[in-house]
Amino acid sequence: MSTPVAEKNLREIQPRGIALIPFLIFVALYMGVGMVLQFSGAEMAFYQMPAPIAALVGIAVAFVLFKGSIDEKFDQFMAGCGHNNIMTMCCIYLLAGGFASLAKAMGGVQATANLGLSIVPPEFITAGLFVIASFLSLATGTSVGTITAIGPIAIEVASQAGLSMVLVLGSVVGGAMFGDNLSMISDTTIAATRTQGVEMRDKFRVNFMIALPAALATFVLLLLIGRPETVVPIKELPFDIVKVIPYIWILIFSLLGMNVFVALASGILVALVIGLFSGDLTLLGSARSVYEGFTGMFEVFLLSMFIGGLSEMVRQNGGLLWMLQKIQSKVTNKRSAEIGISGLVAIADLATANNTVSIVVTGSIAKNIAEEYHVDPRRSASLLDTWSCVVQGVIPYGAQTLIICGLAAGAVSPFQLLTTLWYPYLLGIFALISIFVPFADGYIKKNPWNWDTGKADKMYFKEVGGS
Repeated sequence: MSTPVAEKNLREIQPRGIALIPFLIFVALYMGVGMVLQFSGAEMAFYQMPAPIAALVGIAVAFVLFKGSIDEKFDQFMAGCGHNNIMTMCCIYLLAGGFASLAKAMGGVQATANLGLSIVPPEFITAGLFVIASFLSLATGTSVGTITAIGPIAIEVASQAGLSMVLVLGSVVGGAMFGDNLSMISDTTIAATRTQGVEMRDKFRVNFMIALPAALATFVLLLLIGRPETVVPIKELPFDIVKVIPYIWILIFSLLGMNVFVALASGILVALVIGLFSGDLTLLGSARSVYEGFTGMFEVFLLSMFIGGLSEMVRQNGGLLWMLQKIQSKVTNKRSAEIGISGLVAIADLATANNTVSIVVTGSIAKNIAEEYHVDPRRSASLLDTWSCVVQGVIPYGAQTLIICGLAAGAVSPFQLLTTLWYPYLLGIFALISIFVPFADGYIKKNPWNWDTGKADKMYFKEVGGS
């Protein structure tokens, strides 16, 4: 029996640049519509075209362009949609969305923000807002949600305390991107780890060593430059510390190595119990909140499936192999491979203005490059997530910048904000340095990757005489 088309291996595929056309059409449509709307003055221009619809157009072109019967092409598409990594990623998206929605409904987001503002001295409020936004985004996994929650408070605080509005907004965006990059339940973390085949906690340990010095440098700069000339007391903000527990629960148990599904499911249960006892939730209302969280992830869920299917069609028709060969012609060693992975996801985010989309789109190519040049997959996952967040944090047409400038009601423009986005800039600097000076690779060196088994293996390290 001949090998089914949907199960072709790499040796049976011939590189064909033309196979990338459906993928390029998806990116061009998604980016092109955004640029046209941006120049026409539309709000949130790059978010008007639903990404899954743009992907669907690319898929339709693939069905027309590629050879084979409709059944064969459909088999290819479904093999990609139903890939284990894609389905796992989609299930994690749903649970993460359900947890975030339920925790917000029981007052966890506001309690966390108010707690931070209540313990930060007024003279350090700019640096304090950066820390609060960092913790909230790390706990909730969403930069947009963090900005939406803290933005109005930060604007009011800046007005009360006589702070630089553009500096305060820049600190909030920076903190929001810190957690977007590192959080266990962030879309970008889920996408980066699943496409590279590594555990979230392992990627966190590598990624944290890049993000930490950038965050500390940002904090020090904000302490030195962000202090107001006249200290004005901030009005007291109420909070219930118990409502912060679900976020701490998720963070601690994820870092301890608990299965991500168990961590998220138990986090939902903890939030439910606290909400019921506090009277903020009812059983029926909780069910609706969790479902709203599911539906809030619908776009990224659908996009991940569509991109998985399209990528498989492009792969089996030689597109990814052709691109890989072109990239490899410029890559000569492990260092240049890391630069290639970083540049690939950065360009994708510039084109799509969505860091999760950029990782989903480039993840399989990055994995192939990493395997070819033995870039540790925990390292490639970290680079994908980091550089997507660097670019997403500074592009003037990104959701994060547009939302916080919108909340400021025109007091600060997206281009003015570029002058105070210190954390994304520093994150990019430290990520680049880490490629040439491997200061963030301590965990990788202690737990080397066994390329035969596809897992971290200390015994393998001893057998090969690693240093």
